[in-house]
Amino acid sequence: MLYGICNLSIVSLRATASDLSEMVSQVLFGETFEIIEEDKEWSKIRLTFDNYEGFINNKQFIKITENTFSNLIAKKPFYSGEILDFITNNKNELTTIPIGASLPFYNQGKLQINEETYFYEGAVLSEKKSKKEILQTAFNYLNTPFLWGGKTPFGIDCSGFTQMVYKLCGYHLLRDAKEQATQGEVLSFIEESEAGDLAFFDNEEGEIIHVGIILNDYHIIHAHGKVRIDTLDHSGIFNADIQKHTHKLRIIKKMI
Repeated sequence: MLYGICNLSIVSLRATASDLSEMVSQVLFGETFEIIEEDKEWSKIRLTFDNYEGFINNKQFIKITENTFSNLIAKKPFYSGEILDFITNNKNELTTIPIGASLPFYNQGKLQINEETYFYEGAVLSEKKSKKEILQTAFNYLNTPFLWGGKTPFGIDCSGFTQMVYKLCGYHLLRDAKEQATQGEVLSFIEESEAGDLAFFDNEEGEIIHVGIILNDYHIIHAHGKVRIDTLDHSGIFNADIQKHTHKLRIIKKMI
């Protein structure tokens, strides 16, 4: 098996091996993955964090040894805690990194990818946080534009939003809403839920297509057009701007 790591800020993960293909997710700086297939220009990869698969351009990552990969995944993860920051290398070249970027082999402001040493002076996240802090983290993404496959404050989709918020607070969620809905404990009623729990929504065929984070007082924060706060009731999400329900509630789940 071959392994790789993203050494750029934000890289598109594609459905097929083409720049014209749908972006299904993003690979952030420091994220590791297995290389399932490779050809001259593209590689099919499986991300370590959530086992999500897609295609990445070979020019947008570097390979690492199995030993390096094993050592990285065995270590406690460290993530950038700044909305946007930068790292520098020994040549004083800058690389921007978004919140949630991984900091490989982080130790007192230094990180390492193969022979390259980087320096980072920003906030670092590494500990599990409370449900209250999950809400505070979610508010960092407020008004982020919706972007299919996005995982950053510059563009994010509904499940990318919930995954990244939980990731920054020390918890693992899978990538897509329908996958996240297989995790956690089912709650029967909204009244049983706490702020920080997840609400899932389905379409007419019963397929789960949307997810958001429950807030206090029957509200929800979710990515729909942008990351926004709306009212949550037993029917679903009510958008006060257009005076109608936009999503039909399917299930509520407690993740922590």
